[in-house]
Amino acid sequence: MNAKGRRQKEERRTALGWFSLIPGLRPRPAALHRVGRSPARTCAGTFFGFPAHRSSLIPLAATLLVAACGFQLRGTAALPFSTLYVQAAPTSQFATQFKRVVRAGSGARIADRPEQAEVILQILNELQEKQILSLTGGGRVSEYQLRYRVSFRLTDSKNREHIPASEIVLRRDYTYSDDQALAKEFDEAQLYRDMRNDAVSQLVRRLQAAKLQS
Repeated sequence: MNAKGRRQKEERRTALGWFSLIPGLRPRPAALHRVGRSPARTCAGTFFGFPAHRSSLIPLAATLLVAACGFQLRGTAALPFSTLYVQAAPTSQFATQFKRVVRAGSGARIADRPEQAEVILQILNELQEKQILSLTGGGRVSEYQLRYRVSFRLTDSKNREHIPASEIVLRRDYTYSDDQALAKEFDEAQLYRDMRNDAVSQLVRRLQAAKLQS
């Protein structure tokens, strides 16, 4: 087999590897025998119905990256107000994530000052808690429970209360071992991030259901 034949065989093998990353998608044999096309161009041009140019691969790559990170693309959240001011501590990661979600997934605008907003969301408290659930026979911790709490209240510039002080509480249990302390610290941080994202989603749903006073 000459050099060109070996190169084409290697490209077909690489293309098959690409398709194995996408569940339920199988390449047509004819597509992998296009002479003079790279696997990326063959995949794009044959299976997704658009010309195999480099720029056309960008949306595909972005979609695969979002899916790999665990995010799901959702429709627009219909909030019962057009502008919102978020009152929270400057270091609040919850408030930062909430603002990002509102900007990206709703028609509401985040105001810079409370007097510019139709409603004011007050983040009253944000806590991360950790409790021992069980011990080994030798008295070492074998299981923890993590808790994430967010307290909030929704008012307006006239100080009318649309949602009274409320709390979202999330819990996660996880096993622990001193032999894997570093890995468990990473797991713990990831669990807190997941709970924060869940709390943001719950808060958005509560705001969607809010009945504003006229």
